[in-house]
Amino acid sequence: MLKFIAGRLLVSLAVAFTISLVTFFLLNIFTDPAQAVAGEEALFEEIEQIRVQYGFDRPIFIRYIEWLGGIFQGDFGVSYYWNKPVGTLLLDRAPQTITLALMSVTVTIIVAIPLGILAALNPNTILDRIALSIAVSAQAIPNFWFGLILIIIFAVTFPIFPVSGDKTYYHFILPSIVLGTSSVPPVMRLMRTGLLDVINSDYIRTARSIGFYGWKLVIKHALRNAILPIVSVIAVQLGHKFGGSLITESIFAINGLGRLALLSILGADIPTVQILILVFAITFIIFNLLSDILNAYLDPRLRS
Repeated sequence: MLKFIAGRLLVSLAVAFTISLVTFFLLNIFTDPAQAVAGEEALFEEIEQIRVQYGFDRPIFIRYIEWLGGIFQGDFGVSYYWNKPVGTLLLDRAPQTITLALMSVTVTIIVAIPLGILAALNPNTILDRIALSIAVSAQAIPNFWFGLILIIIFAVTFPIFPVSGDKTYYHFILPSIVLGTSSVPPVMRLMRTGLLDVINSDYIRTARSIGFYGWKLVIKHALRNAILPIVSVIAVQLGHKFGGSLITESIFAINGLGRLALLSILGADIPTVQILILVFAITFIIFNLLSDILNAYLDPRLRS
């Protein structure tokens, strides 16, 4: 098990390093950081002065080494747009994105797993068709459209939930539904397929022969093995929520990392964009690593 974890950890570190390298070089080659600091209306002389002052005239590889070294020391740089340390911006915005991600994944689990079980226990019936139709609809509906519809119905026409903001958990209900619904299709389909495979296996037939039927058979015997692939998908979806909440946070005016990324891109705030891309990537890598370790723990065959 330790050998398996070490191998996955080395791969994860290599991927994180590659992402940091590619991100830094692309952002600094295709965007002029001196121009971003000086502003669009700055004169050529002012831009050149800033280029020398901030060290942008030095070789890009040296700047990358210094930037990477600063990250290891906890120095993420200073935002050009907000004129604040990037680390402070991350600490201020991260709780909102974490809350939204956890609540949206909870919505996914509550909706997708029961739908998948219902479809698997009633294959090729009207219940199966309804469950699959719900999954297809959830995949086809754009987040921005679904979010606006929910605001119109549940915040304007019937003022049950707040229109926008992030002051309380109540403010996160509508955005969590929007973000969580988009992950229902893959989880639901995998739950259905996995449970169908398990139900048709030999040990389930044996369980039936000794008197196990209905939900007792599903919960005690079938669901435990069928849910193993769901662990990886949920972990991937949770990692995706941290970096994929940009549209949802913008619609509901949630001051999280997604909205921070949007404003940083629009403001050509290179230090903030660099760190955000790296944070999103590392978060995704960590959740994938944890899902691999958990799956290997639950299924020893995966360790080989």
